[in-house]
Amino acid sequence: MRVLLVEDDRMIARALMKGMDRHALSVDWVTDGKAALEAVGLAEYGVVLLDLGLPQLDGIEVLERIRNAGKEVPILILTARDDLKSRVTGLDLGADDYVLKPFELDELLARIRAVVRRKAGHSQSRIQAGEVMLDLATHTVTFREVSEVLSAREFALLRVLAERPGLILSRGQLEERIYGWGEETESNAVEVLIHYIRKRFHKDIIRNVRGAGWMIPRA
Repeated sequence: MRVLLVEDDRMIARALMKGMDRHALSVDWVTDGKAALEAVGLAEYGVVLLDLGLPQLDGIEVLERIRNAGKEVPILILTARDDLKSRVTGLDLGADDYVLKPFELDELLARIRAVVRRKAGHSQSRIQAGEVMLDLATHTVTFREVSEVLSAREFALLRVLAERPGLILSRGQLEERIYGWGEETESNAVEVLIHYIRKRFHKDIIRNVRGAGWMIPRA
């Protein structure tokens, strides 16, 4: 999943990026409110992690502008502001959750999973797409009674497809959703990931539509 991190504290941002990379989250990092709005307008994100005390535009104003633009991306606010008014204002303007600094990475990851599955209409940390079941907490994938724990990048690719069963995604669309800014990738990176996923299970876990892309069937 691709994440937009809006945080002007470089130490916090670098620590979060390092931790989230180990959990199949590709992070794009910006340090001010104006850059955050530009990023949301240009790319599709699974979640936005938004600090409130930002230069250029305050986090509350960024949140309000994103929602006024009709963007429904899940937004999780990271803040040291432990006052009731800020929390209520943020939630009323469309924030999906709050995490108070300092926090543990495991808590943040759990809250990310929770807001994302609520937006997708899932009651549990699992995604079912046809014969494929993904456990978001453990990175375990089950297909035709075979269960395997996938690498972060393999899981990220399969998750993108499983969240859109029946929809064909091209190489470019998959790359955009699983790789962040500045990540160097080989031209056949997506094909290599799909090869290894099929090798673990069966070629039918991901279907190729010649000349168009890949998909997971609905049933």
